Amino acid sequence: MKNENRYKILVTNDDGYEANGLLALVDALRELEGVDVTVVAPANEKSACGHSLTLVRPLRFVGVGDNFFKLDDGTPSDCVYLSLSAIFVDSKPDLLISGINRGSNMGEDITYSGTAAGAMEGVLHDIPSIAISQVMDFTDPQGDFTLAQKTIKKLVTKIREGSFPLPEREFLNVNIPPNIDSSDKKDAKIVLTYAGYRMYANDSHLHRNPRGEEFYWLGLHPLNFSARAGNEGISDYEAIERGDISITPIQLDMSAYKSMNRLKEWLEQ
Repeated sequence: MKNENRYKILVTNDDGYEANGLLALVDALRELEGVDVTVVAPANEKSACGHSLTLVRPLRFVGVGDNFFKLDDGTPSDCVYLSLSAIFVDSKPDLLISGINRGSNMGEDITYSGTAAGAMEGVLHDIPSIAISQVMDFTDPQGDFTLAQKTIKKLVTKIREGSFPLPEREFLNVNIPPNIDSSDKKDAKIVLTYAGYRMYANDSHLHRNPRGEEFYWLGLHPLNFSARAGNEGISDYEAIERGDISITPIQLDMSAYKSMNRLKEWLEQ
């Protein structure tokens, strides 16, 4: 018989069920007393899949460990959506955590992010949710998730002892700074930020196969950001740049309220 007093956490990601960041997150959460962790993650990497659901083919849970499942070719949103109908049938999880992503999710990149989308799907179903990402050098095959582990344990403990700090349909987006020496990790502080202004380029790479047929790889953009005009405080990128932990409240309501009067006037002309 299950102990209903235990704190239930659903974990997903977009890097796939074998990703080091996901495994580091699970290890950290299972160190917390009174916590039950259930993992449902994509069978394959789904980076930059956004908030997509799979509607054109069936999906299948595959057990890979104790309360650990991969969803055959599913997206992070699929993982959350189906978990609530197939695993958490009697009661919802108390908290959803998506990550630890390999790489940043800041500024408008949030709209591409499968990691953020996992948290979006959670708050759509009234589950307090956190997306957490580790900014890192992609040439590092393993990644150091030590600070991310400490941070998520601190946030989960704070939520359990009090309450989730955001209203419905808002989630916490957390980014961890890169390349911090172990001796400095204790000094990294959590800073409240807004989503910065991402500066994009068109980076694609043309190749040809042995038959001469062309194909393209989409490239990785350098992390170029700027502040948003008129905003008080600092952006997520500015916090990361100075070695702080960025925490940003993200809302699903994307209505451009500041533009409504202008649009009304335009329609009436």
